[in-house]
Amino acid sequence: MEPEQQYQFEADLWLYAGAKAAWHFITVPADISRSLRFYAGSNNGFGSIRVRVRIGENRWETSVFPDKASGCYFLPVKAAVRKAERVSTGDRVKVELSTV
Repeated sequence: MEPEQQYQFEADLWLYAGAKAAWHFITVPADISRSLRFYAGSNNGFGSIRVRVRIGENRWETSVFPDKASGCYFLPVKAAVRKAERVSTGDRVKVELSTV
């Protein structure tokens, strides 16, 4: 079992408008994405990696998902977190992320 990896970064919140739903994401920076991929070991479906996240006072567990085009992972940010932290599309967000 790999030791927990911890990261901190700032990135913009963006909206992906899918066919049936709109999802908000933060793109994990390329250097951190490479590190996650290296240390992840086994991962879940679609190449996702389980992580713990903190934005402001909100903490939760989720998965980050790989984007083939950019080589980075996308972090989904649920509506409850966006509302509680008063962040919306285009806002710069401080993120603490660690592997589970």
